[in-house]
Parts: sequence; structure tokens; C-alpha cells
Amino acid sequence: MAAGGCWGRFLAVATAHAVGCDSARTARLGGAVSVSGACHSLRGMLEGLGAVDWAALEHAYGSAGDVPELIRALRDRDPEVRNRALWQLWGNIYHQGSRFQASAAAVPFLLELVVDPATPGRSEIVRLLAALAIGYDEAWVPGAFPVAAYRTDAAAGEQLLRAAPPVGAGDGGVARRAYFESLAVDDNRVGAFFELAAYDAVRAGVAQVGALLADEAPALRVAAAYALAWFPEEAAVSVPVLGRAVADSDPAVATTALVAVGLVGGANETHLVESMLGDPRVSVRWAAAVALASLRGPAAGPGVAAELLAWSGGSSQPHLEVPFLDGDLAGYASRALLQLGQAHEDASFAALLARLPRVSGTEALAVAQVAMRRAFPAGPVPEGTLFAALDRRQQRLVEVLAGSPATWTSNGLLFGNFIGLVGWYGLPDDPEGMRAYVAGGEPTSGRLGRRLGQ
Repeated sequence: MAAGGCWGRFLAVATAHAVGCDSARTARLGGAVSVSGACHSLRGMLEGLGAVDWAALEHAYGSAGDVPELIRALRDRDPEVRNRALWQLWGNIYHQGSRFQASAAAVPFLLELVVDPATPGRSEIVRLLAALAIGYDEAWVPGAFPVAAYRTDAAAGEQLLRAAPPVGAGDGGVARRAYFESLAVDDNRVGAFFELAAYDAVRAGVAQVGALLADEAPALRVAAAYALAWFPEEAAVSVPVLGRAVADSDPAVATTALVAVGLVGGANETHLVESMLGDPRVSVRWAAAVALASLRGPAAGPGVAAELLAWSGGSSQPHLEVPFLDGDLAGYASRALLQLGQAHEDASFAALLARLPRVSGTEALAVAQVAMRRAFPAGPVPEGTLFAALDRRQQRLVEVLAGSPATWTSNGLLFGNFIGLVGWYGLPDDPEGMRAYVAGGEPTSGRLGRRLGQ
């Protein structure tokens, strides 16, 4: 896109909406202005839907010209109309975790909807906003969202986008496609630009989302606490309201707020979090341990380790009322153990191995990711490495995988993400190959996993 064409308009739209009415932040981003020529407040912004040149922006399926009507439909009296519109927005401005030109531009309008009590289904819109900001949370937990790295990659991505051949150069887009294909590993920086634009657009509404923690609807309070978990740069705004939400009478709200305090870096709330380790509600105790693992790391103490170990080796039944990792509290606990350092290394690894045969699908993926990192800290094994050449920890993990074919599956079929993970480490990427490998057969190279790029 030429700087004066669609690409230039996107920079103006996405950047201006991302900064909201913060003139200092606007100046840092090059003085971009909103499409209407004035900085919008969150109030009255739906009237500005028509001022955005949506047809000049793109989402997963091409032109974003359908986005304004979908946003308006979120206020429709008919729940079927609202649900269909929300489903379509999940599919076009957030498609399988990807964000696009139209994603950041849509955020301020979605924010206005959620701050208006007359909007139905606000909790689901907040969940969409959180997803637009960070993608799938499984990429980040138990750590915080790596916003500093994103800012570096996004700056490089902007330069790459500006250097792209323009649309309509007379070659049907061939030169433009060839340019992006030539970027190879650098194309993730282009994606980082769009992702950060959406992230910053949601970040501009952190105070408004925080106010939702006072709403009477528990589902909305849960969604708001979850959304606040991902903006460490706004901790001064979010931590005080999250600290109050920790005492919420609804266990799902308290649980989500505790995890959010840990992720956002609310060190000033550490003593409050510690007091929740003795809470009679099991999910709240889990959340306190998870938060303390984030806040204190190896200094979290034996009580935190014991709580996480019990969860890591316990039931895989999801707690769907908790949004992190789709309610996979045991999987989250397994990941949080990584933050406790070497003191609990052997016990936590044993808990991971004990749990692997009992899980499948995304739950198995969460456990295997942590176990693989523990067993193969240096990354993939050299091609041709025999089973006998692995150290004992690596052998134990491989033996468990070889003896647990159901762990590799999702809904009865081999799970592509799981075999991709195993294959990335240079191991056989199917159960049969793994069994042969343990029996002394020649190792495969994890070809499928490498193609999947896991």
C-alpha cells in the first residue's frame, strides 16, 4: 500500500484510535489524527462509525466494509442477530488469533458498547476485546504479555510495510506478494504491527474496563478482570481496582482478579494475595498460588509450591468459569511451577509426567509444553540422536509419550499442535514412531512438527 493510499489511511485510523484522546501519546506516534478530524471520546463514538473508510481497511476475508453493521448489530434486540454478529467479528477482525487493519479501528467502538449498560452481552464483547489485544493467552501464561518486545517488532514491521510495493501497481499484486514472501522470518514483525495496534487500542480503554469491576453482573466482572491482566504499562490504573476485586464474593471474580494481579505485576498487593492462600474456596487458593509464583518466583515459598503441585498432578476437569487457558487450572499450575526455579524441579517434573497420560487435546498440549521445556532446555535434539543417548529425564518423558497414545489426540484424532510440538524437538512425531524409538529404532527427525513450525 502506498503511504498516501489505503496503507496511509490505515496508519491514520489505527494510530489515532489506539491513542484515544491522549495528546502526548498522539505526539509520540507522529501526530496521527482520527478520521473525523477530531479526537473522539469513548462517548458518542458509534456515530463515528460512518466516518471510518472501512472499505479501505482489511480483515481476514478482505474489505472490512461489513464491520460497522456488525458492530451496530451488537445492540440489536434479537439475541440471534447479536450472536451472529459477534461470531462474525470473531471470524473476521480476530481470525484464529490473527489481527488485521480493521481490528484496531473496531476497538474504540466496541469499548463504547461495553461501557454502556444498555448494551446486552457486554461480557462477551469484553472477551473479544481481550483477544484482540493479546491473541490466545496460551502463548503467554504463566508470564506477562511481552509488550516491550512487541513494540520493538512492531516498529520494524511498520518499516517493512511502508517499503512494500503499492497495491494496484499494474501487476495484479504479484510484486507485493513476492515482497512479503521474501521477508521469511521477518514477516512476524508485520503481524506484530497489526497486533500492537489492536493492543494499544484496547489499552486506551483500561480505565473504562476497570470500572466494569463494579458492575452487578459477575460474568462482566470476570471478563473485565481477565482483560486487565495483560497491560503492565497500565498497572497504576488496573492494580487498585483488581486489588478490590480480589475480595469479591463471587469466587470466579476473585480468582480471575488474583491471577490478573500477578500477571500485571501488582507487587504492592503481595500481602493481600498471600492472605488468599488460606481461602476456603479451592479456585481462589489456586489463583493465589499462581499469582505469587508470578510475583515472587523462587521466593514464593513451600506453600505455593505445594498448592501448584497438587493442582498439577490432580484432576484435569476444566473450571470454565475461569477464563485463563479456558479454565484449565491444572495446566496453568503446571506452567506456573516453571517460575519457582530449581528447588521444586524434580517434584514438579514428576507431577507433569503423572498427569500426561490422563489428558488429551489442549490440556495435554499445556502439560507437554512445560515438560518439554524442562526435559529439553537446549531445544531440539541433534538429528540422529538415539534414545540411549538421551539423559534420564528426557528418556522418562519420551517413555510416557510412547505409552500414552491418547495424549496425542483431540476428539479422537491426532492433534496437529501436539505432534507439531513433539516434532519440533526432533523426536518422532506420532505415537507409533515414538514406541519404535524407545525400543531402539532409528530416530525420525520430527519432520511434520518442523513443517508446522511449532
